[in-house]
Amino acid sequence: MTSRFAVLTVRPAGKQSLAAAQEAGGGRNQWDGVLPPRTLLVEWPAGQDTPTGYWISNVPATTPVADLVRWAKMRWRIEHDYREPKHGLGLDHFEGRTWRGWHHHVTLVTAAQAFLTLWRLDPEAQMPA
Repeated sequence: MTSRFAVLTVRPAGKQSLAAAQEAGGGRNQWDGVLPPRTLLVEWPAGQDTPTGYWISNVPATTPVADLVRWAKMRWRIEHDYREPKHGLGLDHFEGRTWRGWHHHVTLVTAAQAFLTLWRLDPEAQMPA
């Protein structure tokens, strides 16, 4: 997967940003009225008329673009990693009513996920065709 990215320094606007800045500044008396700068990562794939993704962060402006892109796209990896236990290993199939039963179910799903991950990482493992 490839795409084009731009990194900009922006000052966010809006009631939520204003309230967060006031809270971080110690209340109205100590706040100078200027919102802190933020780093904006913009994804604009080739062939698209407009950008397709925006991420705003409070990381320093000196953060390498490769790190920003990796962190922004990490959500896809997390969702993918959650999908396998949920759909492939039955994490969402539990219909019991007890803590012990739920704990047993989740423990077995976690063990199966660990086994499959280690098997996948083993260079000598026989994979099905």
